[in-house]
Amino acid sequence: MIVLATVAALSVGGCGGRKDSSRGNQEAEVQFYSCGMHPNVIQEGPGNCPICGMNLTPMGIPTGGTEETFGSTVKIDPTVEQNMGIRTAEVEKRDLTQTIRTIGRIDYNESKVAHVHTKFNGWIEKTHADITGQRVNKGQPLLDIYSPELVSAQEEYFDALKNVRSSGNDVSVGAANRSQTILGSTRRRLEYFDVSGDQIDDLERTGNVRKTLTVRSPFEGIVIEKHALDGMEVKPGMMIYTIADLSEIWVYADIYEFESPWVKEGLTANMTLSYDPGKRYRGKVQYIYPYLEEETRTIKVRLSFPNPNLKLKPGMYANVEIETSPLRNVVAVPMEAVLFSGERNLVFIVLGDGRFAPRDITVGIESGDGFYEVKEGLSEGVKVVASGQFLLDSESKLQESIAKLLSKRKE
Repeated sequence: MIVLATVAALSVGGCGGRKDSSRGNQEAEVQFYSCGMHPNVIQEGPGNCPICGMNLTPMGIPTGGTEETFGSTVKIDPTVEQNMGIRTAEVEKRDLTQTIRTIGRIDYNESKVAHVHTKFNGWIEKTHADITGQRVNKGQPLLDIYSPELVSAQEEYFDALKNVRSSGNDVSVGAANRSQTILGSTRRRLEYFDVSGDQIDDLERTGNVRKTLTVRSPFEGIVIEKHALDGMEVKPGMMIYTIADLSEIWVYADIYEFESPWVKEGLTANMTLSYDPGKRYRGKVQYIYPYLEEETRTIKVRLSFPNPNLKLKPGMYANVEIETSPLRNVVAVPMEAVLFSGERNLVFIVLGDGRFAPRDITVGIESGDGFYEVKEGLSEGVKVVASGQFLLDSESKLQESIAKLLSKRKE
């Protein structure tokens, strides 16, 4: 290498032409020079760069004759320190906070979506909820359906009911129990066909077997899908309606990996819509999905918001803020003070008299106001370099290299 060759050549030349007293003064203080265009060229004393021929400039880092200057500790001349723009900060205990801002997508509450299916063969006689988007109440008629199976089930139930009523006290206890059992089984069959209780009660009261039975809405909501048409034949398992209760909606949002330590279930979330920026909706974090989206490298979070006026519509996008719980009274260091080298996390602590030393630290979570939690390596009150540490890191490595060269020269 040019550095080794240059220093070695100068060392050999200096040994033959200098007096002992001169050598002693040189060992007392050595001034190194470097090329501004090729900083890897370093030599003792002035000269020209062997690569480009430019005049070498002093590095401003005299050794001072002590090994303390080199190695892990860096000593910088006050003038050089000022030119490097070094700024310091004090490690302190503080509360760390983070407000997570992201984009959310409004969707249906899965637990409040119902699919209405048929459980028998039949034909639709009349649809009552015949428009997609129609609002229906719980128990409201959706359609009337004719099915031979339902007619047969009604007749069996009514016959069983007549047997129970007519038996009175003229039969044995065992026969009465059997009649009650048959009545109960025929009633359950109607219930399994989703025949409502009031329709069964009406059959008991009037004794009229109806040609059609009415399918009713399971809860209050909006018809978001409709496949029922008048006169259409239906088969068991066919989906004829999808009804969604929009009084509470879900919002799906994505957060980054480094934000995940801040998010917990039950935290408060605020949401605003672009078309109504002055209105803020308050909800909560309901669920954090236990996997990472590989394509976006984000974690999906589900939020829940009340929607009494139905202004929040599935498919909308919204701005979401999650209010996190602060981390109380922890040792913190400014983010700009930490150097990440891949294997190590470093800060430069201030020793005084122009001396700085690198120190390994272990950082925790990142706050939203520019601080890292410090788990190991620093204590409250220590001063660290908050600006210019990249130059100090380079200077530290440079002085370590020079120290190795000096040790070889002395040998």
